[in-house]
Amino acid sequence: MGLTALSTWAFPTPLRMGVVQAMNPDPFRGPWGGNQCRDSKSQPLRDCSCKGGSCLASVQYVEQFEDVLKHSCPKKIAGFFAEPIQGVGGSVQYPRGFMQKAYELVRERGGLCIADEVQTGFGRCGSHYWGFQNHDVIPDIVTMAKGIGNGFPIGAIVTTPEIAATLSQAEYSNTFGGNPLACSVGSAILDVIDEENLQANCAQVGDVFLKGLMELRDEFEIVGDVRGKGLMLALEFVENKATRKPLAAAEVNEIFELTRENGILVGKGGLYGS
Repeated sequence: MGLTALSTWAFPTPLRMGVVQAMNPDPFRGPWGGNQCRDSKSQPLRDCSCKGGSCLASVQYVEQFEDVLKHSCPKKIAGFFAEPIQGVGGSVQYPRGFMQKAYELVRERGGLCIADEVQTGFGRCGSHYWGFQNHDVIPDIVTMAKGIGNGFPIGAIVTTPEIAATLSQAEYSNTFGGNPLACSVGSAILDVIDEENLQANCAQVGDVFLKGLMELRDEFEIVGDVRGKGLMLALEFVENKATRKPLAAAEVNEIFELTRENGILVGKGGLYGS
């Protein structure tokens, strides 16, 4: 839980020894960002200062990230964890180019770059099999789960032989690690993803879904933002588009119940659950 930055998920106990959070580079709710910043067909309804293909918001968030490394971390760090698109964080997409520069800064300090693909992996983003590919970066470690199990409890870590070899420095045991049943399930699901072209389906159906959500955004004042890629999508409810103040929880819950009654199950995420 120490890696979880959302205050709504944090217990009032000291959980974050050795963990430092950086500013959330959110083009919709953050201090910088606008209608040219995301790698998505849907952009924030904010004016943007980006010009000539470069993302000014990305530069500003990188400066904040570097400031955290300089003033809140030692000269050598262990690693950097980031989801390619935030999941429970609210399906937040970072400004174009942010992850590339963040990886560079981390590696300059001897750190490893860890991509959390629990929600974005296995073709869900449509354009690529892995979310990190959308950022044109290569992580040192990739964590994964959910998508590889289709409901079966399974997780996995992929890394280089050199990094994996460090586990031999001490005794290590995992009660359920590598059990045959989990491996069989994961292998079968990987086959289904390929055989049924599920990545292409995520891209095709996701485009239709995203277009429909954008139409809702344009029609209703309480739909403040629509974002995502493939079937990693979200819309965010607000009181109005001008202030971006989160819609009251009671109203959000009412909408959730109405969608359920009409046969649609959706999940809440983000700091405000909206």
